[in-house]
Amino acid sequence: MPPEENRETKKAIDTLGELLRTFGNTVGEILDDPKVKEKAKEFAASVVDAAAKVAESRIKAEDKRRKIRNVGKAAQTLGRSVEAQFMSQPADENT
Repeated sequence: MPPEENRETKKAIDTLGELLRTFGNTVGEILDDPKVKEKAKEFAASVVDAAAKVAESRIKAEDKRRKIRNVGKAAQTLGRSVEAQFMSQPADENT
């Protein structure tokens, strides 16, 4: 994944985390319960952590796909080079 998309994903995850923290704090204020506030913070942190892990695995998967494509391109280049080498040599009458 290009660095720009990586930054956008991280920004989206941070925004989601902030939204959940704000929601949890608001519910805690409405209910006036410190336990609710603490649980909301834990929930927001766990969601942000899970989202970050998913984004990271997708980034790694895309990186692996890109590397495999590069290996495939290198194999094609090698095949063309070998073919060109054999095609450019005169045929040996003894084989």
